Amino acid sequence: MPATVGAVPAAPVGPVASAAVRRYLDYLAVERGLASNTLSAYRRDLHRYAGWLAAAGIDDPAQAGETDLVAFLGDLRAGSTPVGTRYRASSVARALAAVRGFHRFLVRERLAGADPSRDLGTPKVPASLPKALSVEQVEALLGAIAGDDQLALRDRALLETLYAAGLRVSEATALDVDDLDLEDGTVRAFGKGAKERLVPIGRSARRALESYLVRARPLLARPRSGPALFLNAQGSRLTRQGCWKILRRHARHAGLEAEVSPHVLRHSFATHLLAGGADIRSVQELLGHASLATTQVYTRITQDRLREVYLRAHPRARHTTPSERAGHT
Repeated sequence: MPATVGAVPAAPVGPVASAAVRRYLDYLAVERGLASNTLSAYRRDLHRYAGWLAAAGIDDPAQAGETDLVAFLGDLRAGSTPVGTRYRASSVARALAAVRGFHRFLVRERLAGADPSRDLGTPKVPASLPKALSVEQVEALLGAIAGDDQLALRDRALLETLYAAGLRVSEATALDVDDLDLEDGTVRAFGKGAKERLVPIGRSARRALESYLVRARPLLARPRSGPALFLNAQGSRLTRQGCWKILRRHARHAGLEAEVSPHVLRHSFATHLLAGGADIRSVQELLGHASLATTQVYTRITQDRLREVYLRAHPRARHTTPSERAGHT
């Protein structure tokens, strides 16, 4: 029986498929100069695809047909991620982009005679506003980290940093000890395209990080730990999946019903800054967005919340006036 990831059956990837995927990723890295995070996403998508083909008895991706791609995408939509959440439409669209580019590459390199993805349409990704926790929910989440042992100190420092600096999960797990300047109250993050930015962190995050560095990290550290800031129980650098699990565990303890992810904390960071009066260009810099349009989606959240407050609080916003009740214009 092949292994499964959600509803996506997978089998060990054979040498032909492995070599083809590796060759394509090398092309993306060397010829296209894709960022490491993008390459990692493509690698996961293509290995998932190759494993699915292997489970279907197709060892050479050049032998895949359009019906195989359609079935793979259908299984992906019905499946779940390694941390138990459903694949978003954007994740399915990205997987299709990776598979489509892979098959085009095989044809161009004369490793395949036809491109089975040629006639597949691109799935529409519905526009959706980022989810954000309320300030009270964030306080409940951070307050739910009980205990004073080394893992609790690490978890508190990790979640405080994610929220204080609005970091992507990949940026947080990539932090080294030297990326912190607790005296100055800043953290150095490397975003998409290895773009560096300095982000200030507040008193709560600084205090949590100080406690972690003094009282917990020395106990977690092993010779293999290197400069990594956040370590797992074995002393290795904390992974993105490990970060997800930590956050979900504490969200459950806090009684939060909403789906909470590291990106939700990033959304909350941006939304709370704007609601507190920060200008949008400053928030853009803090988030590391290349385009202001990416940041502007948060203004819609703030406007929606202001509208809700207005309709709830203004005496003439919802209630019928006496003249209207009397039928006057």
